[in-house]
Amino acid sequence: MSFTIVEQSVVTLRSYGELPIAFTVASQYRIAAIDGGKGGWRLTEERVERPFVKDYDAGSERPLRWAQKWDLSHWVVLAAIGVGMRLGGAVVAWNTPGVNMLEERDDLAVLWDLRVHPEHRRKGIGAQLFRHAAAWARAKGCRQLKVETQNINVPACKFYAKQGCYLGAVHYGAYPEYPDEAQLLWYLDL
Repeated sequence: MSFTIVEQSVVTLRSYGELPIAFTVASQYRIAAIDGGKGGWRLTEERVERPFVKDYDAGSERPLRWAQKWDLSHWVVLAAIGVGMRLGGAVVAWNTPGVNMLEERDDLAVLWDLRVHPEHRRKGIGAQLFRHAAAWARAKGCRQLKVETQNINVPACKFYAKQGCYLGAVHYGAYPEYPDEAQLLWYLDL
């Protein structure tokens, strides 16, 4: 499949947000700390009793709302364009006061969001978007790219590991509205 990755401004977040991000949760990771977490974590995939659909856009963190919470002037929207439409996209945040994921560091960027239209998943679009996001962060002088996901998003975890990311932190209770989910923070050294 032929497509091109282009950089866009945050004014395109409306069309960006039209890309579906929902996925079916059929399994999740059970997480075990190795040596109290000093040796990393062991992720064991387990089937869920009742598969369900998770849609990150169903909550309060929809793309159009990001500008209401933060100054997006140092963010970039990446679009994978092919067959006359947006096939996928990614958003990278950098150098933004108030974004806790950035840890007040100017050498860290966060892959804030990555989505590929369901009809075009597993065709290499996400990997190209990820590589472009990493290159964008590197060009800004960043030493790391950080990505947040959850233990219920097994496909995303496998994807980030395949891209060369390592699991750097696990936080239980990060989502009070979803007490059964654990936050997983992945890092790519640039």
